[in-house]
Parts: sequence; C-alpha cells; structure tokens
Amino acid sequence: MAGKVKNAKQGTKDSIFTHLFSIPQYQLKLYRTLHPEDKAVKVSDIETITRRCVVAQHEHNDLGILVKNRLMILVEAQSSWSPNIVLRLMSYAVQSLMDYFQSREVFLYSNSKVTCPKPELYVIYTGDRQAQPETLSFKDLFFENDSTCDLEATAHVIYYREGNADIINQYIMFCRVFNEQIKKYGYTEQALKDTLCICRDKQILLKYILQREAEIMNIMTALFDQDYVTRMYGVDQKREGLKEGMEAGLKAGLKAGMKEGMKEGKKEGMKEGMKEGKRETAMNLLKMGMSADVVAKATGLSVEEIEDLRQK
Repeated sequence: MAGKVKNAKQGTKDSIFTHLFSIPQYQLKLYRTLHPEDKAVKVSDIETITRRCVVAQHEHNDLGILVKNRLMILVEAQSSWSPNIVLRLMSYAVQSLMDYFQSREVFLYSNSKVTCPKPELYVIYTGDRQAQPETLSFKDLFFENDSTCDLEATAHVIYYREGNADIINQYIMFCRVFNEQIKKYGYTEQALKDTLCICRDKQILLKYILQREAEIMNIMTALFDQDYVTRMYGVDQKREGLKEGMEAGLKAGLKAGMKEGMKEGKKEGMKEGMKEGKRETAMNLLKMGMSADVVAKATGLSVEEIEDLRQK
C-alpha cells in the first residue's frame, strides 16, 4: 500500500496554478488563450503584479498579471462551486491595483487623472460546469433585488472545453486527472506519481512536467500535507466536540437523576413516615382494648395489618 506523503516543505505557499502561470512562457500562452486577437504580444510585455494573500488565514491560488494596459486577475476555483469567488476577485483586484500604483509611485490624491490599467477578472473552474453561468456579477449575486448598490464587478468563468488543447484546458485536465488519482489512492505518493505519469502519456502540460517534475512534486506534496493536517484537525475537533458533548450530557444526566432521585426519595420517605405514624396510632388503640375493626377504620390500615401488629 502506498504510504502517506511525508516531509513536505511546509513553507511552500504555491499551488500548481500559481506556479505554472508565474512562468513567463506560460503567462504568454495564458494571455493568448484569453486574447487570441492580440498577435503582437511578447513575453517582455507581461509583468506579474502581485501574488500576496489578501484574504486572511487563507492560502490563495490567485494570480495577477499586467499585459500592456490590461490588468488580468485570475482565480482558480475548486471543484465545488461558490459565489464568494467574485468577492475574492474584487479584493485581489484592488490589492493588485494598489501594488501597481505603489510600484510606479503614482499619487492617487493628485488633481489630474492617473493612468489606470483595465482590470479583467477571470475564474478558472476545474469542476463540472452543470448549470453554472459564464459570468458572475457582484450586484446580481449579492444584491439581486436592490439596484442601489454602488459597487459592481463582473467575472468571466472559464470551464473545460472538450477537444481543446490550450494551456487553460490542459491545466483543467491536469486537475481532473489529479482528482481521479486521489479518489483511487487517497493522499499518497502513488497518487502524485500516477498523476504525472498519466499526464505525460496524454501530453497534458507535457513540457511543464518534463522540465519541472521535481518542483511539481514538492508543491503537490506540501499541499497534500496541508490538506491532510486540515482534515485531521477537523476530525480531532469533531472527536473533541463529541467527547465534550458526552461529558456535558453525562453531567447533566447525573444532575437531573440526582435531583429526581432526591425528589422521589423525599416522596417515598414521607409516605413511609405517614404509614409508620399510622402503625404507632394503631398500637396505642390496641393497647386501649379497641377491636381490630375499629382500629382499622380509625387509622386506614387493613384488618390484616392490625392483626399483625396485635401479634407483635
């Protein structure tokens, strides 16, 4: 059986997405896929703006590149759909613009209008399309019935296209092969090796894999360990929550049981005390020479109980 991946580089914050598209030649392929009309663009026209995490406590898979006057912000969506992607894109676009202005020492408080690159927002969705839309609108998603929202952003969603071999489609195919191997082998070294082997055979990101296989393995290993830790932490939290819940339930049950027991005991004690009082009264009446029938009527005890008391 394949073992769990060990000794990952915990400092790695990359993903295959950001690693692949941070390489100039693949940035060019990415741009030409999105803008096939621009035949003149060169590698030297492309600049990576920022890849800093702008969502607190979240390992980002986002990328921003500047191509001439276009600021292209891309987010890799996971296979599970979320409308919150548009919020990530908006926050990332603002951060990228701020980095752009800062790097060029552009003063935003001047009276004259500054030169601003045109933002383009994209989501690369690796799951099945099903009924998901081609564009995401911030207004429509979050304020559907309110036309007064002053902020708007539109993101273009890119899905898998059958028979297409451009760089984006190859990346999506890579992700699908990867997910299939995870289902077969779990988070193991076998899943990693088979992913790369299958992609080589099918010529999916072939040049990238051949040139950078060791880096790819390191990145995927680190992400495996991060995901494994996250999942195990979740299991531990559930287990701890169950334990605490059981302990709390037991304490509450014991407390309730003691309370009920004391209540029942008090009730039984009062009942027994009243019965004992009737016996003492019956004994005194018998000593006075009264008959069993009269004593029974006076105390509420049965004639049989009175006769037993007489014998004692």
